[in-house]
Amino acid sequence: MLDLTQFQAIFPIDGAKPYDQKGIKEIETFRKSFDGTLFVDRVLRALGITEAKAYPPKGDSGLRSLHRQICESNGSAHHKLSVFHYLLLDYDYVRGARSQLASTLAEESALPNKYQILMRGLWHMDRKEFKFALEHLAHPSLPSEFADEIIIALVHQASANDYSLPLAYYHTTQPVFKTSEALELLFGALARTSVTEALYFSRGYPEHARQQLFEKLVASVLDYPEEVGPRGKELASLPLTGSEEKWLQEYLVGDGKKSKNARLVAQMRQIVTGRNIAPVALSGLARAGR
Repeated sequence: MLDLTQFQAIFPIDGAKPYDQKGIKEIETFRKSFDGTLFVDRVLRALGITEAKAYPPKGDSGLRSLHRQICESNGSAHHKLSVFHYLLLDYDYVRGARSQLASTLAEESALPNKYQILMRGLWHMDRKEFKFALEHLAHPSLPSEFADEIIIALVHQASANDYSLPLAYYHTTQPVFKTSEALELLFGALARTSVTEALYFSRGYPEHARQQLFEKLVASVLDYPEEVGPRGKELASLPLTGSEEKWLQEYLVGDGKKSKNARLVAQMRQIVTGRNIAPVALSGLARAGR
């Protein structure tokens, strides 16, 4: 049986190694792009390894020290093996496509497939290979413990308002968020992608949270004047409930009235519904738009 406490049973002694000066610099560059925290840092913290920048280890001595800390932690054998699996993915990366050190360890240690899938997904996230990451992280066998962090990272890393990856991850896994930051970022991505989809998403939350999300949706339309035409029409054409209609009018003459688009959206809504907006509201919007 594999003895995890034996360094040479886990890591090769000869051949290319990932934690030289070049490799460390590359990893630190990725860490900086994630505001100082990689996914492997979170996994190590869960093991009780809180030393600042325990990863990447500095050379052979640093790797031996990290190996010892992992072995001495209170984590389960599967948790420890998962970290070793991640580290060996670094070895496979510098040794080329034919290197299978991580897979070999998993086979010899009988590491369950779901742990391999999770760690490969997190490894690709840390390397900013997001499409490859989601091929693993969206697997139905995985828990959603990192769902908030995955959504936050994917939204922050999106370019040119392309939120297809965070939305694909959400729709596939349907996670329950633990933080307001993840919820708000996902909703912002939804609102920038589809006004209608964002509305129906907001209806799944309690009244107070739902109103906040609805106002965020309206703001996402007003805040982008170059898109207020098609997005404003979509907003104005939504089948709103009585409460949503009230929230829309209150927002347009409240926090939203500073936008030059508020009056335009109000007028489009009036045309769509055939109902007159309160005179006070329209006059307030007219003054704000001057």
